[in-house]
Amino acid sequence: MSDAISTKGFWTSLAAKNGLSQDDLEALLSLPVRRRNLGAGASVARNNSPAKSCSFLLSGFAYASKLLRDGARQIVSVHVPGDFVTLSGVFEAPIVDEIRMLTPGTVASVAAGALHHVLASHPAIQTALWRQTAIDASIFSEWLAAIGRRDAQSRVAHLLCEFAVRLRAVGLTNGKAFDLPMTQAQLADATGLTAVHVNRVLNALRQTGLVATDKRTIAINDWPGLVALADFDSAYLGMD
Repeated sequence: MSDAISTKGFWTSLAAKNGLSQDDLEALLSLPVRRRNLGAGASVARNNSPAKSCSFLLSGFAYASKLLRDGARQIVSVHVPGDFVTLSGVFEAPIVDEIRMLTPGTVASVAAGALHHVLASHPAIQTALWRQTAIDASIFSEWLAAIGRRDAQSRVAHLLCEFAVRLRAVGLTNGKAFDLPMTQAQLADATGLTAVHVNRVLNALRQTGLVATDKRTIAINDWPGLVALADFDSAYLGMD
């Protein structure tokens, strides 16, 4: 399995985005990393498990979810290559979500103890990780607002806009198109809709000419129109 992002590439990107020094980058590159190749549906971290490491995604897609007593599931975040998956491990906070792979992929992990040793002598790295925590919180807030106040079409449109921006940032778009790594049932779990309702929304977006679909490939034909429908502003993603 080839990785979309190498471990070195991950740390180099983090350093570049946060203005870290060469000394900071070398400290990150010296960290011992454990890599796991996981299949779709495989568990990355379990709800209420102790945080003993910090994990990030090199390839594939993952998601975090809450499972209710009646069996209903709410997907609360989706991770793309280059994302931290269990950043809470840095701060020894318990993992409060069930995290699983959406697709086959590779997860890299650094033991919390090793990372703490680096953070103690490199405060700029600690600041960079706190910044990423703030961005994650901003994304959670946007998802909450979508589920609570946006109508069905706006919810799905907003999710598609977010995917387009995040995947473009890691080179996983082909012009105006990208592969959506979620089934309609998973989209329903992420937007608080039913799979039938998601299907109707996608049909409506196609009929209005905003998007075209081919299996799981989404082509955005009218970006300004989709942005307007979603009331989308990418500032919450923390990207330039």
